[in-house]
Amino acid sequence: MRLLNIFPLLFVSLIFAGASFAQSATGTHYAVAFYNCENLFDYFDNPLTADEEFTPGGKYHYTQKIYRQKLANIAAVIQKMDNGSGPAVIGLAEVENTTVLRDLTEQPAIRSRKYRYVLHDGPDPRGINVGLLYDPARFRVLNSAPLPVNISTTGGKAVTRHVLHVTGILAGDTLHILVNHWPSRRGGEEKSEEKRAIAARVNKSTTDALLRKNKNARIIIMGDLNDNPTDNSISVILGAKADRGNVSTTGLFNPFASMHTSTTGTEVYRHRWNLFDQIICSGTLLTGKGLHFQEAEIFKPGFIIDTYKGHEGEPHRSFKGTYWINGYSDHFPVVVYLSGSRR
Repeated sequence: MRLLNIFPLLFVSLIFAGASFAQSATGTHYAVAFYNCENLFDYFDNPLTADEEFTPGGKYHYTQKIYRQKLANIAAVIQKMDNGSGPAVIGLAEVENTTVLRDLTEQPAIRSRKYRYVLHDGPDPRGINVGLLYDPARFRVLNSAPLPVNISTTGGKAVTRHVLHVTGILAGDTLHILVNHWPSRRGGEEKSEEKRAIAARVNKSTTDALLRKNKNARIIIMGDLNDNPTDNSISVILGAKADRGNVSTTGLFNPFASMHTSTTGTEVYRHRWNLFDQIICSGTLLTGKGLHFQEAEIFKPGFIIDTYKGHEGEPHRSFKGTYWINGYSDHFPVVVYLSGSRR
């Protein structure tokens, strides 16, 4: 596993009049986002992974033209975040490799941001990974590491997508970001539950260790967790609470726990809404000076919402079956806004 495209950078705080960073009495806000990109593959066959479906000769007939349009579509979503300022940091799921992240950063919609990226090749048989894009003018990467998720005790394959742990500086504070894509519900929710519980424990043990080392550590857990906020992995194992008033500095706050309803979520399965995509904040981001939580949202501008009969209001996905419909993703992205107080 290799860390790619990490360079020492001078952290510069940029203030754009009326646009890039919203000003308030407490300081400047920064958008931190997560987006499951729904099969963002390149169109080449990697002989080491099972990616043949997403090649010109595969069942999705995934050509260079489709790949380029898919990149442009994902970039358009990123560009629109935070009122056109784009996120300071965005975690991504279902990205194949550093090639697609490099090509994504070079899309005209976001090229001026000069996003850099972090990705460690993981063990997923299809070759999909989690990664991180960051604006070097606002976020300076210090280090990163893949955290393995061993699910060998549950039967089947021994490992799943790792957790990407990136540490960096945002608004003068050190921020730990854990990017996740937990095991799916394939085979049934209950049958696969323990796999997600194991992934949750990796996150919990990591956050606990960081807080033991530094009681003021600021931590974000983000990802497609394939569980809803009320499920055991999140509400019990992570202990992520919906009520910020009940969160201690050693606890976790889930601002998305209060958003999930029968008609609201980030993805739809068999006409049922799920809120699998979440960004969870450490209690240290709720109090004190410095970087702290302001608000959260499911980001769904009109152009990424499906209007097709029977799917109204759902994410406008890339494919209908195996037919390209020029969509974006089968998930809506999520965003939290953090405020960097003036000191």
